[in-house]
Amino acid sequence: MRILCVGKLKESWQRDACREYEKRISRFEKAEICEVDDCPETDPRAMEKEGEALLSRLKDGDMLVALTLDGEMVDSEGLAKKYGQWRQTGRRVCFAIGGSLGLSGDVTARAEHKLCLSKMTFPHALARVILLEQLYRAHMILAGSRYHK
Repeated sequence: MRILCVGKLKESWQRDACREYEKRISRFEKAEICEVDDCPETDPRAMEKEGEALLSRLKDGDMLVALTLDGEMVDSEGLAKKYGQWRQTGRRVCFAIGGSLGLSGDVTARAEHKLCLSKMTFPHALARVILLEQLYRAHMILAGSRYHK
């Protein structure tokens, strides 16, 4: 699994939370975090440049799942089911989290699936923490663990 992110985590609590969930996920598979630089919002091509950087981190066979406001909303069990199906394809599953401007049209066009974490707006760093926790929860659901009550 690979998580493509625009921007770096600036706060230590964000880095700590992500490391904790990466460690927990590592019992099941490697969670690779790939950060690309965010562009200044004053750059008229910012979103396009960020999108190009994200797409350059994909391989041809990768399955891209974009986190977007217009994506499908699922509960934790639904995410676990989807993730289990995606993994069964044998392809690497990659999630894309945009920066403050969101994801470019090129990224969402390349995505085979779109997910929405919430209709509320979250900072992209917090979205990363939430996604990692939910992916860990998905692994635990698939393993039949009591973590998810």
